[in-house]
Amino acid sequence: MGVYKYQIRTSDGRLQSGVMAADSAHSASAILRNQGSRVMSVQADRGAGAVASGVFGKIAELNSRKPSQKNVLDFTTQLAVMIRAGINLRSALDGIADQTEHKAFKKVIIQLKEDVESGKQFSDALAAHPKLFGPLYVNMVRASEMSGSFSEMLDRIAGYIGQQLETRKMVIGASIYPGIIGCLAVCVTVFLLTFVLPKFYQVFEGKEDVLPWATNFLMNLSRFMVAFWPFILGALAVIGGLVYAGLRTELGTFWVDRIKLTMPVLKGMFRSLYISRSLQTMGQLINAGVPMLDTLSITGDISGNQLYGAMWRKVHDSVKQGKKIAAPLQETDLLPRAVSQMISAGEESGKLGEVLDEISGYYAKQLKGQIKAVTGMIEPIMIIIMGSIVGFIAMAIILPIFKMSQIVQ
Repeated sequence: MGVYKYQIRTSDGRLQSGVMAADSAHSASAILRNQGSRVMSVQADRGAGAVASGVFGKIAELNSRKPSQKNVLDFTTQLAVMIRAGINLRSALDGIADQTEHKAFKKVIIQLKEDVESGKQFSDALAAHPKLFGPLYVNMVRASEMSGSFSEMLDRIAGYIGQQLETRKMVIGASIYPGIIGCLAVCVTVFLLTFVLPKFYQVFEGKEDVLPWATNFLMNLSRFMVAFWPFILGALAVIGGLVYAGLRTELGTFWVDRIKLTMPVLKGMFRSLYISRSLQTMGQLINAGVPMLDTLSITGDISGNQLYGAMWRKVHDSVKQGKKIAAPLQETDLLPRAVSQMISAGEESGKLGEVLDEISGYYAKQLKGQIKAVTGMIEPIMIIIMGSIVGFIAMAIILPIFKMSQIVQ
């Protein structure tokens, strides 16, 4: 049993707030509705101990402030099921809001319900939250409002979001292991240079002329790092801040996107990612009945890469002038020749949406295979690099000691 704060609108239209005890927020909402009130919000009373206190409670509170695409996926799936079951939109939003534990997202759903009750189209209500419901989501819902296929469109949107989340999870997962190995290599190197090597200063002192170059280099580097570590940390912080600020500029983002498409090991993976995302988005919008110019504009905005975004904007301008989609695509090297030919065939046959779905599905499968291949290549490379660095430092220390022991004998 917990304590919950609530806000309701009474039968005469007045807002009323209070506190009540209930087994859950859903139970509290049910009790209030049974009393003839319209529930605006129900949330746990922090002061009554309903939310965990301490460090973990604070972390949970911080994490709950920003809804994620996973929340949007769950919302879309639930809404599709409830609409298909014959529940009207207002009641469906009310029910989902009661069951949503994420406080910030709960407020968004309540706002959506209030906008719909005020007479707004659902797509217009969604457009008021662009960080959660992007242009693809809004335009597909708007198309379904005109065609009357609301639940089917929600299923299609949920499938799209789910696939995008899965792709993102794969890419992030593929970068975790190399990142850990890289951080470990840096930490081990810094530890050896600042804590281990200084203990050998007295052993090697006065023998610089006979020491190997590697030992002299590491000893000098170690002395520099120990003597000037505050300045080194400050310089690294400044450089990191400048790099971060530079990457947030349009020019910095452009060069990063360009490097992704030219990096020897990773370029194939990134190309498959951007092609799959662009063509899947375009196919979904075309199948939903969204106008072609809007489809191309949205595809360029969410492609994820400035070069691909510029390519789709060029296609947009070409189509606006009355030309076909495939014409400018055949002039770029960002799409394989076979892809532009298949798009041209789909455009001629009137089955462009189906063709795009098939192509994006193919590249989605190819992306999975490339992620596994890249991961399999990077892991041994990182291990070799880390082993080489540690081995180089160890040999630079051990080899002169071994030679000196032979001379003594």
